[in-house]
Amino acid sequence: MNAPGSSLGATRWIGKRVPRKEDPRLLTGRGQFVDDVTLPGTLHVAFARSPIARGRIVSIDTAAAREMPGVHAVLTMADLAARPITMLSFFFTEAEIPITPLADGHVSYAGEPVVMVIAESRAQAEDAASLVEIAYEELDPVVTIAQAKAAGPIHPGMDSNVAAEIGDEEIEDELEDRLAGSALRLSHRIVHQRISQSPMETRGVLASRDGPEELTLWITCQSPHLVARWVSLALGLPDSAIRVIAKDVGGAFGLKNHPWKEECAVIVAALLLGKPLKWIEDRYEALTASNQAREAEMTLQAGFDGEGRLTGSHGIYDCNNGAFPQGADSNIAVHMFVWAAYKQPAYAFVSRGWYTNTNGLAAYRGPWAMESLARETLLDRAARRLGIDPVEIRRRNLVYRTDQPAVTSMGIPLEDITPGECLEKLLDHFDMAAFRREQAAARAEGRYLGVGIASYVEPTGSAGSMAPMTGELAQVRIEPTGKVTATLSTHSQGHGTATTMAQCIADRLGVRYEDVTVFEGDSTRGGFSPGAAGSRQGVIAGGAAIRCSEMLADKVRTLAAHLLNASVESVVIDHGMVRVDGAPEMARPLAEIAAIAYGEPDRLPAGFESGLEMQFRYQPPPMTFTSATHLAVVEVDAETGFVTILRWISSEDCGTVINPAVVEGQISGGLAQAIGMVLLEEMPYDARGNPQAATFKDYMLPSISDVPTFEFVHADTPSQTIGGMRGVGEGGAIIGPPTLVNAIADALTPFGELGDVVLPLTPARILDVIEQRDISGVHAPDPVTVEAVVAAPEPVVAVPVASSAGPEGDWNMVLKTPMGPQAMLAHFDVEGTALSGYLSAPEGRQDFAGGTAEGNRLRFDLMVEKPMKITLKYDLEVSGDAITGKCKMGMFGSAKVTGERA
Repeated sequence: MNAPGSSLGATRWIGKRVPRKEDPRLLTGRGQFVDDVTLPGTLHVAFARSPIARGRIVSIDTAAAREMPGVHAVLTMADLAARPITMLSFFFTEAEIPITPLADGHVSYAGEPVVMVIAESRAQAEDAASLVEIAYEELDPVVTIAQAKAAGPIHPGMDSNVAAEIGDEEIEDELEDRLAGSALRLSHRIVHQRISQSPMETRGVLASRDGPEELTLWITCQSPHLVARWVSLALGLPDSAIRVIAKDVGGAFGLKNHPWKEECAVIVAALLLGKPLKWIEDRYEALTASNQAREAEMTLQAGFDGEGRLTGSHGIYDCNNGAFPQGADSNIAVHMFVWAAYKQPAYAFVSRGWYTNTNGLAAYRGPWAMESLARETLLDRAARRLGIDPVEIRRRNLVYRTDQPAVTSMGIPLEDITPGECLEKLLDHFDMAAFRREQAAARAEGRYLGVGIASYVEPTGSAGSMAPMTGELAQVRIEPTGKVTATLSTHSQGHGTATTMAQCIADRLGVRYEDVTVFEGDSTRGGFSPGAAGSRQGVIAGGAAIRCSEMLADKVRTLAAHLLNASVESVVIDHGMVRVDGAPEMARPLAEIAAIAYGEPDRLPAGFESGLEMQFRYQPPPMTFTSATHLAVVEVDAETGFVTILRWISSEDCGTVINPAVVEGQISGGLAQAIGMVLLEEMPYDARGNPQAATFKDYMLPSISDVPTFEFVHADTPSQTIGGMRGVGEGGAIIGPPTLVNAIADALTPFGELGDVVLPLTPARILDVIEQRDISGVHAPDPVTVEAVVAAPEPVVAVPVASSAGPEGDWNMVLKTPMGPQAMLAHFDVEGTALSGYLSAPEGRQDFAGGTAEGNRLRFDLMVEKPMKITLKYDLEVSGDAITGKCKMGMFGSAKVTGERA
């Protein structure tokens, strides 16, 4: 899908290690972050937060705070209620539970904002906030997943603490037979600790009301366009009334997809007061009050035949959603991709997210990463049990190019993944036999070396299957001076998009990289996209920039051919010069052609639009896979349990590499985070729901001494997208943890099996294996058992007599999809045992026929085209005026259905 070779000049920019355009500004302190922006009359915000994890608010006394110097307002949720706002998920869906910017009547986690103080300075606001007196009736909190399963619901109106669920509890007979008949049936458990995203720049917002209902936000975020759309929907304002600006952002990692409680409180208060309001989160707040990530448990079973080939698998996944997640999540992606790189004949699962009295869940780089951690560590355990080399068990099960096209056991089509090829390319750069000899010699000396290997595929560049995940728009213009400006809907939090997009444009337009300037970071420029989410910008925005530049180059060649009396095919643009093949004397600077395009309309060809500008919105394939295999070598100190990483090799296939330095920087950043998750980072809570890591003294991030120099092997197989790119932003954080865990487990084999993985692998936990006793306390029974919290009894209401009507007629139903609850109207017609009808939602109506009605049991199939082609299989039961059941959603598993007669 590239332009013909004759139209491209000799100078190519894609694939070069050019200096990043952003670096001179950022490295000399000339970046513009939210706190660098000041407006006349700006007031500052601080919050009085809950010191308890769960309780009822008895009273709030703000009198002393209001009397403090510089204080302009002290607001509670009762005040903010004058300007309603609907808190939405990333998918723009409403939550099942009430979520408000400030606590409303009760608190559900320690650190929840209860009162906001607005003053002339941050110091004055904080001093006043400390004088707010709030009386609570404290209740016993639900802190852990285990407690959430046993306790009554923490949110009024809920039947349980299940925030989201998908899949089937029972293993079907066919899969059970597969597992039972396997030569090895292995069950492997992973306990992943809670982590803080810890971006260098904390959350922050400056909100200014510019008219009756016009709003400008400077906010640290991942996409100004997505935030503008989110705020528009949340406030019920037109998109055009909201402008979002985010020039520079110091890291996000999923935390900053969209505003949450504090940002929304500031936005609403700015609308109410009509004054610019700024809130910048301090580091204590960032660690103890921001949404967090990753706390989950997974038990993965897999069967193997005598030669180590997979026979079937089943997964049970539970994740802690906290009190107010940015989207209730059971993490369906874990199951979609757990065996995507492998020849796994059968897989089933059940997955749940649980509400607890802890900070809410937010995304973190590769939110589904548990799949690789569970699978790859299980494979190494299986290899040791079967007496097979870890490399060999992967060779026997990985998908290679020769195995494709294929479809995974979850129904995902595979056409061009290369995990097997990445493995082979990596092994070309690492002598495994030599390492095993070195390892044996080291053990004889009392030194314990280990090697770990892991393979995976990552879904990148997703578009068209979820509301926010759209294509990307590129607008490229050659100015009358010959310089090039481009406006894109990309957004960088360190991604280098101003550099990589300029390379794509310069490459296809035939101009110097230095002559291209890319503008982003303003919702009024360009068109909608979710920005940095899902490893997508290089894939989709890169494709948009390439195709848009090719279209603009065609326009330049058409004009030049007219002006120079040459054929279009003979015109070449190279290094900012327009040349004619075979006629060097006819070469003209691009600036000369551009000046004519803008200023001399009489010289233009008939029907030629004046100026040199073009735009293109690229809608790529629904998903583009990246493949990789990583290898790490470690040494474990048997006396202290400390781990030293000696070597790390990444063999990654990210397709066409736009800029190797940017690609390697993205992988390295993810790997640094992986090392932190495996060895250091943890956000623990005590039994009363108090976060126990309030500073970086307690929450340990990896330092430069913990991170090795990474080696890179690029296995570049162009994808099916324009330009051939594949995403790379999240890969290091996904594949890094199992690679490192496997290396540590390999080093520990003289002492025994690492067994179930409980992260982080602190020195004490490693010494558990070395000394074969419980030093860490991880394996000891919990010293404190919190009693199940029982919700306050509801008033006794007379139960109406169940309706004797059958299933015919209209029903208000809710399908709990992985993207959030979907409300719909169902209509059923029954003739004998034949069932027909339709389902209607805001997205449209779908008719069905050929279903069956056996008594009160209704079964029917629905073929849908969007967000992707899939057959929905409904199995429902009517009981009076209530309807319940499930819907099998293909690769997404089974989802719960509830409803009542309309």
